[in-house]
Amino acid sequence: MLRVYVRENDRLTPHNVNVTATEQGPLPDGISPWLDLLNPTPEEDRFVEAAVGVSIPTREEMQEIEVSSRLYNENGAEFMTMTAVTQLDTDEPVLTPITFVLKGTSLVTVRYAEPRPFLMFALRVQRANAVTCNTGEQVMLSLMEALIDRIADALERVGSKIDVISREVFRHSEPTNGKTNRTRDFQRVIVEIGREGDLVSMVRESLLSMNRVLTYHTAVTDDDKRAIKEARTRVRTLQRDITSLTDHSAYLSTKINFLLDATLGLINLEQNQIIKIFSIAAVALMPPTLIASIYGMNFKTMPELQWEFGYPMAVGAMIVAAILPVIYFRRQGWL
Repeated sequence: MLRVYVRENDRLTPHNVNVTATEQGPLPDGISPWLDLLNPTPEEDRFVEAAVGVSIPTREEMQEIEVSSRLYNENGAEFMTMTAVTQLDTDEPVLTPITFVLKGTSLVTVRYAEPRPFLMFALRVQRANAVTCNTGEQVMLSLMEALIDRIADALERVGSKIDVISREVFRHSEPTNGKTNRTRDFQRVIVEIGREGDLVSMVRESLLSMNRVLTYHTAVTDDDKRAIKEARTRVRTLQRDITSLTDHSAYLSTKINFLLDATLGLINLEQNQIIKIFSIAAVALMPPTLIASIYGMNFKTMPELQWEFGYPMAVGAMIVAAILPVIYFRRQGWL
């Protein structure tokens, strides 16, 4: 889908351009600072290439991880590909590449997903005096701001979720009336910790790619003497925000790793406790087993076989032999 945003006074008006193999709709009249390609077809790619005078990268080219394939200058246009996180409100966030092609005063965005910041920003630019988007550079920086705000909200939710998990793991493990609560589902806890850890990793990758894009854009514009003071100020502000969010994501990553190690440690403690109980039970049952084995032997001459109270005596001896080790273990603090 190709959507062209035309500047009308102090807002942008979207126009869907129909491009097929048989027909091509004309570009709308007026200044178009933003051309948005969402899941573009080959026909739409060729149409934009002819209109702007640049070569639109393919999806495979956008997924390249080399810096030289993501950040480069060609025919007077800046090609900058970043990694964005989508579906942050779901349990399955996804990383997707987004390419910004900046040539002159026009911006072309190429994407194969619908991040919520793009949708919200597209609605904002249609309102009067909502966003300053006179040039493609301003549109790109505004999109970056929307993406960073979205990531900040996601990190806040991760922090709150980790606090809840931490309270569940540690506070519920405290003994109550001398007994430890063993009703916790550690498997579910580990799954939740892993899910939040994956999200933080995706966020850090996205922040790193955005910082690279801004650094490259600043270097190119400074070399070409086209950067204005306001744009440089916005870029520095965005970079400060990215740095602070990167530091916060590193803190959350460290906290997640600690929480994961602590949860695994508690699992080991519970397993050791169970094994200790079985070991003590085995030791406590050894003397009664010995007594039962002795009196279970099939020898003809055994004096106790003729005793009137031989059977109660043997049973009592086995009971006492089982109780004495348990009492000793409790006094030693092993049980």
